Amino acid sequence: MRSYRESRLIRADDDFDRSALHRYLRSHLEGFAGELRALKFEGGQSNPTYLIESGSNRCVVRKQPTGKLLPSAHAVDREYRVMTALADADLPVPRTFRLCDDPAVIGTRFYVMEYVEGRLLTETALPGCSRVERRCIYTNLGEVLAALHQVVPDAVGLGDFGRPGNYFARQVHRWSRQFRDSATEPIDSMDRLMNWLPDHTPADVQPCIVHGDFRLGNLLLHPSEPRVVAVLDWELSTLGDGLADLSYWLQEYHFLEPEGSFTLPGADLDELGVPSESELMATYRALTGLPPIENWLFYIAYNMFRSAAIAQGVFKRGLEGTASSGRALEYREFARNRADLAWSVVKQL
Repeated sequence: MRSYRESRLIRADDDFDRSALHRYLRSHLEGFAGELRALKFEGGQSNPTYLIESGSNRCVVRKQPTGKLLPSAHAVDREYRVMTALADADLPVPRTFRLCDDPAVIGTRFYVMEYVEGRLLTETALPGCSRVERRCIYTNLGEVLAALHQVVPDAVGLGDFGRPGNYFARQVHRWSRQFRDSATEPIDSMDRLMNWLPDHTPADVQPCIVHGDFRLGNLLLHPSEPRVVAVLDWELSTLGDGLADLSYWLQEYHFLEPEGSFTLPGADLDELGVPSESELMATYRALTGLPPIENWLFYIAYNMFRSAAIAQGVFKRGLEGTASSGRALEYREFARNRADLAWSVVKQL
């Protein structure tokens, strides 16, 4: 398998003023005196991310996209804060070096973190891995997520990282607003969801640190071992209900991707070596001490609704020419399909 670096990098000559970034890095970090080279990690739909090389030194720069941004979106400062706070926790989180709040430097806010070598695998059935590797990888994902949710926010300086109470109600309101702000055409199932979800949110629980986008595509695996070496893309992190993360990850068991993709629904999980959804839920509950989960399909439907709202925002940025990836215009049907699937899940409750 190719590494993250080999398979996901493209030229980034015109994305920002490289000379300005070079001056900034020379002023604030050691070892960036040589010629600077910038390559973009292709594929992400949110905050543009770059591998920066200067001599033998390498780091990663993650910045906001250009153009008008939706309220509270692309919060690189929040990413930087939570990753920095988790530096001493027993979690695979890249080290952070510097946050630049001044958009005058390269046109937007950005932060600098370490480059971690690893494998980026996005197909959930993990083609190319052995049965043993698949089981180890999925088990480790559950262990990492449980470990994150066991971190006490106050102990790492994140006690004020999210508003208290009404977590799901606030999330439904936020993503409903985001969808309406980026809507380009009516989606009936989204209207139904935005009416139904507020009246069916679960009771609040003791808040934990929620990643907000915990999935295989936001994790780097060790180059040769079946374990996570870096959890990436903390833009949506906050304090909330850990079941939001767990169900976001496990919604992979509930929908089909385009024909030809290696997906979990309909696959022979035992033959693949992939744990079932119920096995991963049991592992997570054992590690966190969580009681049996009621109304599990609510959490699945909520996350599909949220994914639809995010996809709609990506599509709108594609229309405006400010998307991080050139594939943003493909997200039009993704938003509608995910909303339709979410409503079909609701009808099972």
